[in-house]
Amino acid sequence: MPSVDGPAAPLDPPRSVSLTARLAGALALLLAAGGLLVAALAFAYGRGAARQAYDRLLVGAARQIADSTAPRDGAISVDLPVSAFELLALAPDDRVIYAVFAPDGRIVTGYDLPRPEPGFEGFYNGDFGGEPARFVVTDRLFAERDLSGPVAVVVGQTTRARGELARDITEHALVLVALAGLLMTALAAFAARSALEPLRRIERAIAGRPPTDLTPIGTPVPREIAGLTGALNRFMDRISRQSAATRTLIADASHQLRTPIAALRAQAELAAEEPDPARQRAIVGRIHDRSVTLSRLADQLLNHALIIHRADAVPRERLDLREVAIRATGEADRDLFASAAELHLDLPEEEVPCLGDALSLVEACKNLLFNALRHGRPPVTVSVRAEAGRAVLAVEDAGPGMPREHWADATTRYARGAGVSARSAGLGLAIVDAVARAHDGALRFGHTGEGHFIVALELPGVVR
Repeated sequence: MPSVDGPAAPLDPPRSVSLTARLAGALALLLAAGGLLVAALAFAYGRGAARQAYDRLLVGAARQIADSTAPRDGAISVDLPVSAFELLALAPDDRVIYAVFAPDGRIVTGYDLPRPEPGFEGFYNGDFGGEPARFVVTDRLFAERDLSGPVAVVVGQTTRARGELARDITEHALVLVALAGLLMTALAAFAARSALEPLRRIERAIAGRPPTDLTPIGTPVPREIAGLTGALNRFMDRISRQSAATRTLIADASHQLRTPIAALRAQAELAAEEPDPARQRAIVGRIHDRSVTLSRLADQLLNHALIIHRADAVPRERLDLREVAIRATGEADRDLFASAAELHLDLPEEEVPCLGDALSLVEACKNLLFNALRHGRPPVTVSVRAEAGRAVLAVEDAGPGMPREHWADATTRYARGAGVSARSAGLGLAIVDAVARAHDGALRFGHTGEGHFIVALELPGVVR
């Protein structure tokens, strides 16, 4: 018959892009965005720097031409200085335009340019021969008898050199940004690998362990991944407890069940071969007693393993400890009671809340009841109370209880003080102690004022 199980899950989880690649890629994108911003700023700066540099050349040429103008016989005479055009010739691919306007608006010399507005001095953009150009206007005021008024000098130049200078500045800035970006990306990748080295140390530490080693990871790690290491340690601790419970169950079953089963088998064989009916009934009675003991032992073994399992697997919920006591007494083995008067419940009228697993707490109470009824003296009282912020479930019997020197190891499995006998395996108090620890509580032993023995399960209380 084919298996109905699905394919086994892969041991290695699916892999995505490495953290190093992600960090390097994120930094590269950030640098690319920064590079675009730097390029825009560099281009704007380059245009501004080129404009400022060539504007100064225009102003210098215009002032030299203005200084070379002079009145002569009632007209304007212009002696164009060669040095003015030598400055502008530093941009050999650009065309130079000039014009000198008399006070009456006539062009004295130069190109046919539009006359600037009277009184305007400064820069303006225009067009010359289908190319963009930059112009500057400067005035020279004459107050002669035969010539009075401002002489306007206009000098312009096309903007090819300005654009080339702006692009050159931008290209150099981008080259520097690109080199810095590559260096920073490489440094970021190195920093990422260095930062992730603790993870690789954890990987090596776990990979080098034998399968049975579930001890906490002691590798020093940075604060940023201390939470991950702590979660991993807690996870391994839960696995360790589950594995220990499984090993304990197997060892206990092997050690504790083999002898009673063998004895039960031997008694059954004797009963089958015994011809005397009276003796046969006696043997059958012993078989019954041993069967009850074996059943109780199997229940305790399974309950002990179940309690440890549920401590990690079952979430806690808000409970009323009175309901736990009522349920435990209702499920108790009635064969242990000589009469109904041997068991009493002492419950308060108000709720006694706690956080816990109902099944585990009921099993713990039943084990306390079993111990009291089996080893103590009737009557047995199950009480619940709230005391100093704690929720307390106690089982009291009228006997003196176990000697005080046995209290320390009473919760140890199969300890003599825990009630080990031919009819008990001594697991009851070990189960109760496991439940108490799983609920962040404690198991206490003591005596009442009347000398009665009392065992109390103390749990953290919650606000009503």
